Amino acid sequence: MDSSIIQLVDNLPTDNITVKVLQALDYVAPGQWNNLVGFDNFVRTITGETDAKVIQKIRDRVVAIYNDPQESYQTVIKLYQTIDKADTAMGTAALANKVGEKIGFLSFLSNITPKADITQSIDLVLKIAIEIIAFCKLNGIPQPNPQEFANAIATNYQDASLMRMVALVCLDGILPLGPDFLSKIQGIISGADTSVVTQNSVFSAVNNFLPGNNSSEKLGFLSQGFNSVQGWMNNLVSRTGITPQSILNSVGSFIQIADDNLDFVAAFLDQTTNYYEHTGIQTVARSLILRAYTLVKEEIQLEQQKPRQDVSSAVKSDTNQYAVNKTVEVWDGEDEEWYQATIEKIKDDQFYIHYTGYGSSYDEWIGEEDIRTRNHESTDDNGYAVSQRVKVWDEDNEEWYSANIEEIRGQQYFVHYIGYDSSYDEWVDLDVIR
Repeated sequence: MDSSIIQLVDNLPTDNITVKVLQALDYVAPGQWNNLVGFDNFVRTITGETDAKVIQKIRDRVVAIYNDPQESYQTVIKLYQTIDKADTAMGTAALANKVGEKIGFLSFLSNITPKADITQSIDLVLKIAIEIIAFCKLNGIPQPNPQEFANAIATNYQDASLMRMVALVCLDGILPLGPDFLSKIQGIISGADTSVVTQNSVFSAVNNFLPGNNSSEKLGFLSQGFNSVQGWMNNLVSRTGITPQSILNSVGSFIQIADDNLDFVAAFLDQTTNYYEHTGIQTVARSLILRAYTLVKEEIQLEQQKPRQDVSSAVKSDTNQYAVNKTVEVWDGEDEEWYQATIEKIKDDQFYIHYTGYGSSYDEWIGEEDIRTRNHESTDDNGYAVSQRVKVWDEDNEEWYSANIEEIRGQQYFVHYIGYDSSYDEWVDLDVIR
């Protein structure tokens, strides 16, 4: 079974070589990337929302959208995962090739592995194609459109999406191919025989995702995609002054390789990092959360506009069960316990009660949400029954919430929170209810 988007975000590493590399490249796009991990933390950071129940609603809506077969989010995740997995294999081949070139007695490796410049060039072009396809799917563009993507990357790419493209330029362009990587790739792609591309392992892995009815049309899309972002990549290099040496200096704190072996560094990073998948998961999560948050806010606004069937309306519907001289239980928030009491007076939704066994000095007015009746004959072994009013402890907010028990299964209770819609209904354990 594939992991859910929540599991994918929760399982993102906080510190590994991929994270270190992306953090090292911060100097190219300062402050753009923050390694957000943990789904709830992601929600809080992106939306600014702190209400645990609203965050839960966002989680539920995200899961529903992500699992909807009509949506493309799972496909986009698959795209990022596939390109990185294939890239790892390509990095191994490129590294073997470089070893064969540099070390005499291993020179036979260079005869059985692809030339690194060709594989690196094809890898970069394929990554651009995958990014275009993913971008269009996330933004509801029916067909992969390089020009739409080029416009977006030039104007509003940010956060994990921008860092992914920065890493592409640095790790798959400048570092392995040199400062003139654009012209070098252009020469390789424009002069490449179709079979050179189609026999590439990365191409084989993503072939089914690429538009086109045959290899020639797919190669045409690759060229079109690369051409559409050449201007942006060239501008990035010119504006920031990125060089192979500056990249090596940034990653040099955790990769100790001599300056004349930059090609080794590039092949090594291809083999050991999965920056496309890592930032891709973050991009998809951000898109889902923002979409879900918009829907949840609209839902909350609609609820607020309706005549509220919350605590006050619940009081009106339930007041008939209360009467003067009736024995009830009253919640004491300080002691976190229910105490037996008698109703002395009733005014609207307020009840003046006298606590059994206590003097009149303790008599007080109590709201309906802190009062209940209980039929002990119908309770389970723990003293709870369906339709019974209870208090439920919320660990996140450190607060007791009023709820009614809707269903009981052993030591678990399905509760509906008074004043909240059914999307908040949930199963809770015995140890969090009173």
